[in-house]
Amino acid sequence: MGSGELRVPTAIAVTSADLALPPQDERTVPAVVLQDLDRQPLDRSLTALQAVVEQYGHVIVVCSGALDPTVERRLHTLRSLMESDRIALFRPELPPLGLAVLARQLRQLASCDLSPGVLASAGRLLTHYIHAGALLGSVTKLDRVPVGLKSHAKSWVPGNHFGVLAHPEPQLVRIGPEAALTGPEFGTRMLVARGQLQSDWVTDTLARSWSVQGLREVPLPAESERWWGTGRLIEFCAYLSDLSVLYQLVTSVRQSTCHWCGIDVIGDRCVFCSATPPVPETRAG
Repeated sequence: MGSGELRVPTAIAVTSADLALPPQDERTVPAVVLQDLDRQPLDRSLTALQAVVEQYGHVIVVCSGALDPTVERRLHTLRSLMESDRIALFRPELPPLGLAVLARQLRQLASCDLSPGVLASAGRLLTHYIHAGALLGSVTKLDRVPVGLKSHAKSWVPGNHFGVLAHPEPQLVRIGPEAALTGPEFGTRMLVARGQLQSDWVTDTLARSWSVQGLREVPLPAESERWWGTGRLIEFCAYLSDLSVLYQLVTSVRQSTCHWCGIDVIGDRCVFCSATPPVPETRAG
């Protein structure tokens, strides 16, 4: 792996401080926190983002699906005003804790010899290896995971808890002696963030059944309650923590050059300019 001492790493930005998890290792670069973008004047937000781009060259902003729409609009407005292809807005379909984990994985990889385009593209790849869910006290307002009528009815019964996996494949079970969620088939660590729910099911039963190699508790992200539709929850995320494994995953994928902005990418879409590969021309006859 390259050490990256001769350049400033690509900035990995998040929209609130609670999405900037503590470093996983000594190489994890700090997150850039773009706090209160919608609460300050547009020119001040513009000046702040321009300073980040000038310092780092490229910025990857990792956004939650539960992000306040006014913040998302402000980000798109700033990117348009700067007319810059050096700002990537990445919004994966992950719950807030899973998103914070992904942002930290990108912060780990930012210390390596990966180009900005490859690093930004790596977000989509690494998302597939994240198992994110929650233990919920109610699923009546859960609209991001398919919920059957029986589960809705049972959620009105006091004391019922539900284990929900939002990613990579949606699952929902009512907690009981036989309740289980399908977990990763590779070694992971787990983060747990407690809301207003008292239970040891995640840290005892689930962590044991998934054979996690380490467990740590962190504060619940502010956006989690909106994402899951309830404050009575315990959010969890199983993930790959080792930098060498993350690096090997990313560098084993074939790289190509974006035909529009010219940067190196992996996958079929440039995260910076949003261009997709041109459709090959077919010759008649």
